[in-house]
Amino acid sequence: MVTEKEVWNALKKAIDFELGVDVVNLGLIYEVKVIDGKKVYIKMTLTTPTCPLANAIIADVYRHVKSLEGVEDVDIEVTFDPPWSPDMMSPEAKKLLGM
Repeated sequence: MVTEKEVWNALKKAIDFELGVDVVNLGLIYEVKVIDGKKVYIKMTLTTPTCPLANAIIADVYRHVKSLEGVEDVDIEVTFDPPWSPDMMSPEAKKLLGM
């Protein structure tokens, strides 16, 4: 059985390849739910709807979460409501990006 904490830790390994910062610290993850200890639902966004690396980022999120022991299914919903803004980044991410 996987926990939400384990999922969040796995998500910290998924990177926005263009910015070189993980999706959690960028504020791209809006919601995580673990259902019956084996199914994971993730609601996320991207920095822009026209992100050229969208498929790679989503695949990286999927790969890291699916690799957790006990995870049978990963459902990723991408939304742009609310739209992402730099205000959603953690202080660590802002520092890394020189903001």
